[in-house]
Amino acid sequence: ELLPGYHPFEWQPALRNVSPACQVGIIDGLSGWTASVDDSPADTISRRFRYDVALVSALKDLEEDIVEGLREHGLEDSSCTSGFTVTIKESCDGMGDVSEKHGGGPAIPEKAVRFSFTVMSVSVLAEGEEEAVTVFREQKPNSEMSCKPLCLMFVDESDHETLTAILGPVVAERNAMKNSRLILAMGGLPRSFRFHFRGTGYDEKMVREMEGLEASGSTYVCTLCDATRAEASQNMVLHSVTRSHDENLDRYEMWRSNPYSESADELRDRVKGVSAKPFMETQPTLDALHCDIGNATEFYKIFQDEIGEVHCRPNPSREERRSWRAALDKQLRKKMKLKPVMRMNGNFARRLMTAEAVEVVCELVPSQQRSEALRELMNLYLQMKPVWRATCPAKECPDQLCRYSFNSQRFADLLSSTFKYRYDGKITNYLHKTLAHVPEIIERDGSIGAWASEGNESGNKLFRRFRKM
Repeated sequence: ELLPGYHPFEWQPALRNVSPACQVGIIDGLSGWTASVDDSPADTISRRFRYDVALVSALKDLEEDIVEGLREHGLEDSSCTSGFTVTIKESCDGMGDVSEKHGGGPAIPEKAVRFSFTVMSVSVLAEGEEEAVTVFREQKPNSEMSCKPLCLMFVDESDHETLTAILGPVVAERNAMKNSRLILAMGGLPRSFRFHFRGTGYDEKMVREMEGLEASGSTYVCTLCDATRAEASQNMVLHSVTRSHDENLDRYEMWRSNPYSESADELRDRVKGVSAKPFMETQPTLDALHCDIGNATEFYKIFQDEIGEVHCRPNPSREERRSWRAALDKQLRKKMKLKPVMRMNGNFARRLMTAEAVEVVCELVPSQQRSEALRELMNLYLQMKPVWRATCPAKECPDQLCRYSFNSQRFADLLSSTFKYRYDGKITNYLHKTLAHVPEIIERDGSIGAWASEGNESGNKLFRRFRKM
């Protein structure tokens, strides 16, 4: 017990295909796979913890908080030994260039993928009680402090085969844990825990890959509903979340077997773009961080179009477009000290999406009327944004939450009238989700921001640093 990281525990029933040993440290991510002849030596590709050992370790780190929580609710030691439920947020993200600047290591892809989890809450249903009581809730679900790495791999996230081979055992362990209870000493008494896993910390690219959907340029614009891009641009607001992991599996089965002997196009329409086998269950939600970035990219383009008055002359040349972009960048740099970026990132997005930025852009927009429309567009967006950013919107911005549907409707009206030139038959994926799905997800989960991938993204920074050293 006194050794760091050694905690005796057991599973009832025992986990399928997982050894009952408790003292397991960092293992080779490819353990369980036979060595294959490949261009990169397999033992350098990946390292991970065994999922159940990592969860136990994370729970033991929270032991004081959990016992404190029990004490606060008067659920003193003896009465509560079973009925604990732990909710886990899973995140997974690929990172680009992680090359050793001058290392003589083995030849491996210069990209990495990190899979990590966060203990979001621990609740307990005391015997004879109706309601479960939350004894622990993560206050900073988006900090790298609460985000525990489970598996690090040198893989390109687009290399589906290698990715699935390495995450295969993780998925198997996760599935085994769903049907079993963990018996672990907490506050000196053995207690039993059940785990709920929610894979929400994925960007859209990763969700589509894990869930067997076509890539993000597909006509099926959304990972939450079956809308096509044209439908989503016609009807911007009224959609409901219909996709789920099980449904994707059924659709894949249909795609594979083609029971009605349809043509490729008919079949694709029947399965709504599910054309690969869903590999890992993700929770259909929207990733707040990438939502920010996606929408900022869109606004950045609208700003350019408004500077060049595209609504009057539909087909500008490439030179013209370039000059508008240069004008916009120069203005943002001069007035807001915003350096142009190659790829939109979170910080640029946050500074660009402000009332101040719109005022600066409006100085370049020739027509007064268009400037007003832009201001209104940004104003509505700023009303909507806190709702999917807040960790707990019902507490932090109740008014905006109430008005969300109204605001998104007005926003959609503006896009389809004043800015019709951009949204005729097309709309970006995240914009569709922002307008159509936010209220429903919040009603279901209580928050979008808390389930975002930011903790994992911040952890990427640490990973880079350790890798350099």
